[in-house]
Amino acid sequence: MAMNRRHGNQSIVVGRNKQRNVVEESIVGVVVIVHDFEKSGPGKSASIQIYSGTELDPSTGNGKTSKTAKLKEWRSKKKSDGSRISNYKVKLKVEKGFGNPAAFVITNEHKHKFYLKSAFLQIPKLHPKIIHFDCNSWVYPFNVANTPRVFFSNTSYIPSQTPRPLVELRKEELIKLRGDGKRENKEWERIYEYDYYDKLSRSELGELSSSHPYPRRGRTVQHPNSENERAWMDDDEFARQMLAGTNPVRITCLHKFPPESKAKVVSTIKASDIEHNLDGLPLQQAIEDRRIFMLDHHDYLMPFLNRINSSNVFAYASRTLLFLRTDSTLKPLAIELCLPYSEAEGGEISWVYLPAPEGLEAALWQLAKAHVAANDSVYHQLVSHWLHTHAVVEPFIIATRRQLSVMHPVYKLLNPHFKDTMHINSLFRSFLLKPDGIFEKILFSGQFSMELSSELYKEWRFNEHGLPADLLKRNMAIRDPDPGNLSGVQLIFPDYPYAEDGLEIWTAIKTWVKSFCSIFYRDDDSVHSDEELQAWWSEIRNVGHGHKFNESGWYELTTLSDLVEALTTLIWTATGLHAAVNSGQYAYASYPLNRPTLCHKFIPSEGTAEYAEFLSDPDKYYLEMLPGKFETALTAALTEVLSHHAKDELYLGRMSSHSWTDNARVRHSFSVFSIELKNIEKRIAERNKDPNRKNRSGPAKIPYELLFPDTSNVNPKGGITGKGIPNSISM
Repeated sequence: MAMNRRHGNQSIVVGRNKQRNVVEESIVGVVVIVHDFEKSGPGKSASIQIYSGTELDPSTGNGKTSKTAKLKEWRSKKKSDGSRISNYKVKLKVEKGFGNPAAFVITNEHKHKFYLKSAFLQIPKLHPKIIHFDCNSWVYPFNVANTPRVFFSNTSYIPSQTPRPLVELRKEELIKLRGDGKRENKEWERIYEYDYYDKLSRSELGELSSSHPYPRRGRTVQHPNSENERAWMDDDEFARQMLAGTNPVRITCLHKFPPESKAKVVSTIKASDIEHNLDGLPLQQAIEDRRIFMLDHHDYLMPFLNRINSSNVFAYASRTLLFLRTDSTLKPLAIELCLPYSEAEGGEISWVYLPAPEGLEAALWQLAKAHVAANDSVYHQLVSHWLHTHAVVEPFIIATRRQLSVMHPVYKLLNPHFKDTMHINSLFRSFLLKPDGIFEKILFSGQFSMELSSELYKEWRFNEHGLPADLLKRNMAIRDPDPGNLSGVQLIFPDYPYAEDGLEIWTAIKTWVKSFCSIFYRDDDSVHSDEELQAWWSEIRNVGHGHKFNESGWYELTTLSDLVEALTTLIWTATGLHAAVNSGQYAYASYPLNRPTLCHKFIPSEGTAEYAEFLSDPDKYYLEMLPGKFETALTAALTEVLSHHAKDELYLGRMSSHSWTDNARVRHSFSVFSIELKNIEKRIAERNKDPNRKNRSGPAKIPYELLFPDTSNVNPKGGITGKGIPNSISM
């Protein structure tokens, strides 16, 4: 007899031999393949063989196998991009008592590679009725790759709970993914190996013996060679963008005045410069009440300035002080610009600029703000965006591919958050980061960009990278002892859009991660004894971030709570943090008057020819100080590309397939997570409508939506939307 069953739009046919005492049964399924429209699909040129996950073949040590079966085209549909998605039926013969299918190998005898999207299998009398395989991988011709591809079903196991018939397959697949590090990898090889960034720097960058540490990267096939118009002038908007712009992660609450450098060099900003502007508060009271803030671009820049300024750019190190008003808005108090005094004598020289409503002082103040914006732009691109999301995540991806089987639940949890990251990082290295690349052309750090980024990597600590820990470190939040507050912190003032929205996203992620991990790990010992998980964490610490293996800042990962915190931090980095520092670039950074990336002039000193030029036409001097046409066009083009969402963008809280896991408890927990993200959308929308929350839009009338999940948007149109949290660092 034969039965037809419907699964969504797929038809699954189950076959069974009619004779009594049969020795064979039929397993029939569907394989979904995407291929070029111009080329024929693989058809009978591809074959499949399945493995049992319950019955052992003693001769091989793996699960019993079916006979090999060819794919037979069932139906095909042309996609809008010109490719074709085809469904193929396959009928496999197995011994009676074969058990539950848990893996298959596919051999591509076709002349072209094809993209295997998914597969569905069913065996008579089996529950659940349909076994899902989310494949999402290229399958190369056998005459090129010289090996078939293995895919495992969507059922997850920690290593100690792996069914015996799958143990060796699991180990063999991981060994293939690690490679041997001795030869150049080919395009079709899925090998994840580590490499250094040396060829992206004009100096040694990344070797373990180097003074310039950096995260390890993936080894690639080839080494990479109106009112709105004037909003930028507004002091309140200048300050607001430190809380809700494209780099809202650098501002700190000052707890000591005057500020001083790590080398104990004290700022030249005096109390008399700012105390008249504190809305009647004594300075010390304002400090104690957490009302004084600082945007600090001083310490890390000072050692680089003599070399940076030897070319045709003019950069200062800066400190900007701000005051928190009672309505939670910030007003700038003072800007200090600093230069090294001399290489021979050491020390530094500084100038302090104060806000002014009009006249010469107001013009000088605008020049000072431009230099601060340039500092912040460089820090944003090299550190907040590239280093603290793209670069630090890549070692986690490599270790995940090398040490966690695709059957491991943590692999299943993390995999959606790693989509396309290694590919986009490779493009970054090829076009943005390399010597004479785009960053060297548009950032004042020029040829020292990667070295500067390396210097700031020295300060990076993984356990300070989660949002609550980061806010505590910057004194922007205090600890909250309430056990019901999963973030564990309370903001020192509420209208900090990045942090307020971010803490809701963080808490939702942590709740989901905790629920997920609790399904697979009963207690701390089950975490500690998970050999794949411990190997994964060891490789991240000792290889991927090898410069930091003996530093503090790593969770021990011997407890369930450590695992939850580590995974939450990693997912937050790949989703919320990256969205916050990336998606708003076109809105804020494409306009050079708002966020210049370099300056071509210093602020002139009295008595000089430059000062006379400035006096004759302050606006002309200002414009000539900013990036030129080429630099501006390149920056605008770059920020447009980086802010662009794909049409098929997958946002946090959504999965590419409803069948991404066969675990019902996991699916339920994920649906709860998705619902909470949709509730967060509503709360963000309400906050953006609140006229008392003045930091959420500002004079430019751009609402803060960079952490708006957009999970409820089932048909995203792509483009520059300024909202939505992509599931991974894919741009």
